[in-house]
Amino acid sequence: MLSVLGYGMIITFMVLIMTKRLPPLVALTLVPIIFAIIGGFAPDMGPMMVEGLKKVAPTAIMVMFAILFFGLMFDTGLFDPIIRAFIKIIKGDPAKAVLFAALLAGLVSLDGDGSTTYMITVTAMLPLFRRLRLNPLILPCVVILAASVTNLLPWSGPMARVAAALQVETSELFIPLIPSMIIGFLGVLLLAYLLGLKERQRLGLLRAPGNPLRSTSMDEDMGDLLTLSDENAELRRPKLFWFNALLTLALMTCLVIELLPLPVLFMVAFCIGLTINYRQMDEQRRRISAHAPAALTQISIFIAAGIFAGILSGTGMVKAMSSSLLWALPDTWGNYLAPITALLSIPGTFFMSNDAFYYGVLPVLAHAAEAYGITAAEIGRASLIGQPVHLLSPLVASTYLLVGLAGVEFSDHQRYTMKWAFALSFLIMAAAMLMGLFPLYSSL
Repeated sequence: MLSVLGYGMIITFMVLIMTKRLPPLVALTLVPIIFAIIGGFAPDMGPMMVEGLKKVAPTAIMVMFAILFFGLMFDTGLFDPIIRAFIKIIKGDPAKAVLFAALLAGLVSLDGDGSTTYMITVTAMLPLFRRLRLNPLILPCVVILAASVTNLLPWSGPMARVAAALQVETSELFIPLIPSMIIGFLGVLLLAYLLGLKERQRLGLLRAPGNPLRSTSMDEDMGDLLTLSDENAELRRPKLFWFNALLTLALMTCLVIELLPLPVLFMVAFCIGLTINYRQMDEQRRRISAHAPAALTQISIFIAAGIFAGILSGTGMVKAMSSSLLWALPDTWGNYLAPITALLSIPGTFFMSNDAFYYGVLPVLAHAAEAYGITAAEIGRASLIGQPVHLLSPLVASTYLLVGLAGVEFSDHQRYTMKWAFALSFLIMAAAMLMGLFPLYSSL
């Protein structure tokens, strides 16, 4: 009975959010409450929900302050000199232009917001791509692939969802993944350079129209591209560049060595950065207000996920569903649940949203894997493999923004990028397995 109730709750949740009948926040809150009442757990729901909220609270706090911190750093212009330096070395070379687009996307996506990444990167690079007459499908391809790797950062959606759904520490998922993420991003850079080389062979280097000997027009085009970074000049703090750079570097170092819990690190770094860069209280309020909508949207979903996970676990539905999954799973497959989860994450996160897969399917897989000695953290890492393909899903709203800004058709973008997204997923999966982040075979 509990198994049927649990599967019914998950299916109802997935249908409601995939058909857009309810937003994830509402579905995550109301659906488990309704099914808990149906199952006769109404008197015990309160403690279950509170227990779930306690476990996701650190993740929600970390996501909130990470969004605020990186938003603040972009406001101060911390990354402007890096952008300028790369633009100056492109010099009309298609290979360098495509490579820089991937680098810029990876840099901007550090804030964990895909929409911001697409707006800044495409807006900055599209005039240059058009000037060089590059294939218009290359820009959204390398941008979305680069963003898919940095989308695995702790303050991004997938990692936070996995931590909330499995109720494990974010650092336990993220820190071991860093080497495979680096390998994945290097793979994206290599692909970008190879695509750029192909375009260089097709087009050659840019020359000014009407005068093949003159190349200074590219420098003028570069100057035009720099205006994006200066459109909010009043917010820039060039004199505090080194302070902000050292603060960000110190934050990343402390995050890796786990000097303090991640939520505390981001909270302290944001407060220091806000106080030093914007001394007036009105300025500080405006900076917080500017980035608060993005932060609120993310943390509200994670808090609601605590209710969902708390009821799913407290009622015993997860255990019942994992038992039924183990019963249906061939005995010879159970020891391979980690790579099976990794492979399932590719179609799973493509045909359903991250919310549906990570809050609905992943807990069942994780509990089933426990019987074979596979930890929740290992299953959590495996479940993140499909993210490069996930971003090409028609269920991902930000991808429509990307293709709209780039001026290409969604279907054309899917066909051009899909093979590279699969290749990137398998590259990250191979690197993760070679490094022992999750086992190919668990022998207990």
